[in-house]
Amino acid sequence: MGKTPGRASQKSNGRGTRKRSAARLAAVQALYQIDQTGAEPNIVVREFIQFRMGCSFETGDDVLPDTGLFQAIVGGVYADRAQIDQIISRSLAKNWKFDRLQTILRAILRAGVLEINLKESVPARVIISEYVDVAYAFYGGQEPGMINGVLDSVARSIRPDEFRCGDMGT
Repeated sequence: MGKTPGRASQKSNGRGTRKRSAARLAAVQALYQIDQTGAEPNIVVREFIQFRMGCSFETGDDVLPDTGLFQAIVGGVYADRAQIDQIISRSLAKNWKFDRLQTILRAILRAGVLEINLKESVPARVIISEYVDVAYAFYGGQEPGMINGVLDSVARSIRPDEFRCGDMGT
């Protein structure tokens, strides 16, 4: 994906971080493909790993994604999709319905909610930031802000201790 003007390129504090970021982007792309085509998740995962995560995976800087994280996100979303979709629906603005969301927005939110819900070793703010960055790979308008707002709402309800008053962490 190309870099978005006005958005700083993704920070890199290590190769592992970049691999996880690339895995998140790939997972969103796979989730999008599954929704668009109705393909079985395990088939899409296998095809991504076999054909798209080779030496030329398009992350903007040729970083190979963390395949374990990629598989965990895609598989986890589909294992708990109904619950994840309910969490997202409760966090949307009152005038928005889940079915109105564009497919790519649903994919980003599903992946983000899964990680917030299951990856307690990763701070919620880091997960939110990662998926806002993913949103910038696809959108230049208000959509990344919407992703930020929904995931922040989800994180505050699932992990309230990370958002106590006076906690100024980033």
